[in-house]
Amino acid sequence: MTKHTITPQNGPLLGDGYGCDCGAVLAGRMNAELHAAENNLCTTCLGSAEEQVAPGLTRGCTTCAGSGGRREQIVWQLAHTEAEQLITVTMVRGVISGFDGPFHLSEVADIVRDGLDLPAGRLPVGPRVRDLLLHLQAAGEITMVSAPDELIDGTEVVLYRDPQWQRARTLGL
Repeated sequence: MTKHTITPQNGPLLGDGYGCDCGAVLAGRMNAELHAAENNLCTTCLGSAEEQVAPGLTRGCTTCAGSGGRREQIVWQLAHTEAEQLITVTMVRGVISGFDGPFHLSEVADIVRDGLDLPAGRLPVGPRVRDLLLHLQAAGEITMVSAPDELIDGTEVVLYRDPQWQRARTLGL
């Protein structure tokens, strides 16, 4: 069985190219993703199981759940799609209407998960709830009241571990 580990290769001839342990030289990201898919590797992390969030900061790949595998990537993508259909902005809006003060992402996600009677890990509830809370924030319905937990690369990239929001009409401004 041939081993496939795809890594970035910066060179003057190819520009942003990629190389694979099997000997393949891949010009461009699209060719690297195609080679990864053909060899049952995640097309986001190219089988490395890690993704680069910012220069010098890596974490387990969120697309394949840190496995590096294509099967896991597809299962996770299907789970994200199911979560998008099941967890709606109306549902999240209903949950946060029960809070008089600030609330954490994890609190809302737990209430949604419990309300749908989902076991932990069945669907990506936290990421879906986060996306909907950010949507409500952009619409001016809620305001983030958390400071970033970490500044990465100066102030260009910020990291929130369990951000806190508050409904805009309860801020008392």
